[in-house]
Amino acid sequence: MALANIWMLVAAVAVVLIALTIGLVVGLRRSGRTSGADAARIARAERLRTLPSFRRALARRALALSGILALGATTAIVAGVVAARPMSAQTVQPVDTSRDIMLCLDVSGSMTEVDVEVLTVFDELLDSFEGERIGLTIFNSSPVQIFPLTDDYDFVREHLASMTQSFDYVDRVPEHWVGTLNGDGASLIGDGLAACAMGFDHPDDDRSRSVIFATDNEVNGASIVTLEEAAAYAASKNVRVFALNPVQGKDADVSAELSAAAEATGGAAFGLRDTTTVSDIVTQVQEQEATELRGEAQVVWTDTPNLWIVLLSICLLGLVVVLWRVRL
Repeated sequence: MALANIWMLVAAVAVVLIALTIGLVVGLRRSGRTSGADAARIARAERLRTLPSFRRALARRALALSGILALGATTAIVAGVVAARPMSAQTVQPVDTSRDIMLCLDVSGSMTEVDVEVLTVFDELLDSFEGERIGLTIFNSSPVQIFPLTDDYDFVREHLASMTQSFDYVDRVPEHWVGTLNGDGASLIGDGLAACAMGFDHPDDDRSRSVIFATDNEVNGASIVTLEEAAAYAASKNVRVFALNPVQGKDADVSAELSAAAEATGGAAFGLRDTTTVSDIVTQVQEQEATELRGEAQVVWTDTPNLWIVLLSICLLGLVVVLWRVRL
């Protein structure tokens, strides 16, 4: 880019030199014709040239012509600089000052009837967040990360919509089952919660981290870690768990166990169909102080022609004024 700018300046200077050369040649030829033809018509022309008024007029004329040449050359050079698109570099280091939230969804058979409702709640949560990084992990007998933490909400909504559509399936293996049936059993929520708690990047940074955990807590089989152990692991990583319970009020033992696990991390449990669920979760997530996460430094190039454009405008205006004065 710098080499291209140099060549543009060289071209502009060359144009100016060519114009000056042509102007001098044409001027000398006209001067020769005038001195040969007009000298014979005016007697005692040398006395006219000695008059003070004539000399002043001649000096003003020469000064005006010199100004035209200087302004023309300057205008051409400045125009060349503008055409070369002067740019400036600025080093920018993005800083994310928001929170990390992992959506964690049980896609076992017992959750099929309510998973679409859960995804609707997830989508409603997006409307209340601004800048928070969102991730999605699903699980049954094995967990699968659908997408990592991101603040691209259009991307998040696209995947939530795709997941929602996959529940109306006709294929042998629907999308929301792919990768979630690699273990023994079903709805292994301890393994699912542990996987979600492990989905946060930058573990050494003091970040605000939350898991929104949707499950009916109907375990079928032996998981690697229990719900209590997964909750303890999440708490050790400063991850708060907010449980969405679709059977709250129907099974007291299930609800109590899920609530106890969430509260052990500093979080809470909510009924899926409670009218204040979304607002309560948003409030508790945003109560946590947002911390900075610095991204990789980037060099940003921007066009900076403003000063040169102003200078070009001044030169053009000056050239027009001088040309007008010389004609008079």
